[in-house]
Amino acid sequence: MTGIGIMTAQVRPERAVGQIHVYDGMGKGKSQAALGVVLRSLGLGMAATDPKETRILLIRFLKGPGREYAEDAAIAALQQGFPHLIDQVRTGRAEYFDAAQVTKFDCQEAERGWDIAKGAMASGLYSVIVLDEINPVLDLGLLPVDRVVNDLKRKPAHLEVIATGRGAPKELIEVANLHSEMRPQEHVHADEYGISGIEIYTGAGKGKSTSALGRSLKAIGTGISRDQSHRVLIMQWLKGGSGYTEDAAIAALSRSYPHVVDHQRCGRDAIVWRGQQQELDFIEAERGWQIAQVAIASGLYKTIVLDELNPTVDLELLPVEPICQALLKKPRDTEVIITGRCMNRPDYFDLASVHSEMVCHKHYAEHGVDLKRGVDF
Repeated sequence: MTGIGIMTAQVRPERAVGQIHVYDGMGKGKSQAALGVVLRSLGLGMAATDPKETRILLIRFLKGPGREYAEDAAIAALQQGFPHLIDQVRTGRAEYFDAAQVTKFDCQEAERGWDIAKGAMASGLYSVIVLDEINPVLDLGLLPVDRVVNDLKRKPAHLEVIATGRGAPKELIEVANLHSEMRPQEHVHADEYGISGIEIYTGAGKGKSTSALGRSLKAIGTGISRDQSHRVLIMQWLKGGSGYTEDAAIAALSRSYPHVVDHQRCGRDAIVWRGQQQELDFIEAERGWQIAQVAIASGLYKTIVLDELNPTVDLELLPVEPICQALLKKPRDTEVIITGRCMNRPDYFDLASVHSEMVCHKHYAEHGVDLKRGVDF
């Protein structure tokens, strides 16, 4: 018997030791996933009496001034919504370069960023530190891998560290507690249909819904800096109960940006098993699709997250053809993000301009480590 549904997160004791996450691979979603975890942590910390428990540091390597980056708008939204909880440092130069083009300045900037990271880890002020693009820094030889790994081994027990970027060295992966690879899928044919703005995140690895949340932050940040019209809809299937991984993050978004974020969910508070679907599962799935279909056609939303649509289709709770037709007819400036693992590839995958499969190589839950509120659920 195969279960495809979403399990309600169980309340477990806080673990004493923070984990080291590594998001790497050639696919899209690495920095977005890190920002989604940050948002989730902040959401649970909004009601905390001690703000230091949820303070976040973003250290962005290889992302110096003079160039725009994909996550700039998302970070701007975080800083506006949580100005007292987010610190950001950028290092490096604006130009892309390879190993043959490394300069003394590149090494100095990498050292500067790592000195800041070590000081932040020693300070005890932060609960999460994101080392964005640290993986290619190590791959390029801008920092000694053994020194970085040894420093990470000595981090404070409570601290969660998230390392992102292509080319994570094996020494970092070995010390990591979680390793999720974003693997690009090359079978997309969006250009043949003349559409764009459809992203799909699937696979068994960590980072699907968190990437979608990071993408929502980007839309909000873009609206803040431009025309204020970047409304976001987060539509969730198979999540009719409470205690799910994204609850705190979505609550944080809705509370900080109530005028631009809408959230709907559908489904029973139970796992939906293949072969044991109930009538209510079909009714709830269709109800969610009616909301999503109208939202896609309306043009009112610049970003629409269809969270767990993939397993909903895989369980045959929704037919594929209406989804394909709605996506083909969507307004050009509406972006649709679809998430969730599935066993069979539905036809709408061929419409995606971005498709990343999250491949799980290592997860601390497999070794008996309790999941941590704000980071895992």
